[in-house]
Amino acid sequence: QVQLVESGGESVQAGGSLRLSCVVSPYTQHPACLAWFRQGPGKEREGVAHINLRTETIRLADSVKGRFTISQDNAKNRLYLQMDSLKAEDTAMYYCAAALTWCNSYGPPIMAEFRYWGQGTQVTVSS
Repeated sequence: QVQLVESGGESVQAGGSLRLSCVVSPYTQHPACLAWFRQGPGKEREGVAHINLRTETIRLADSVKGRFTISQDNAKNRLYLQMDSLKAEDTAMYYCAAALTWCNSYGPPIMAEFRYWGQGTQVTVSS
């Protein structure tokens, strides 16, 4: 079992920045992949960014490339999402997710590949 707890979501003005954090425990499970997803009001959940720890690759959705950065800190068992130049359309509940055995390395994260999920943290961007 892997538990994920997100934090860092809040209300911010368009153009601003936020950093989301996700504590992954126990990290001794050595997840194959860690990812961020989001679900905006009235929208389906979509993959934002993920790190494939086996292939050491990072993939981002086109909508956030150049604005968002995903990173991890093994020592602190944390996954981060740095979000800059935020737009109103970034408003969503953001979820951290983990896959223990495999995930793709060629595109944004796919929900079906991730078994473990956090409860989410709300990001609201006002224009």
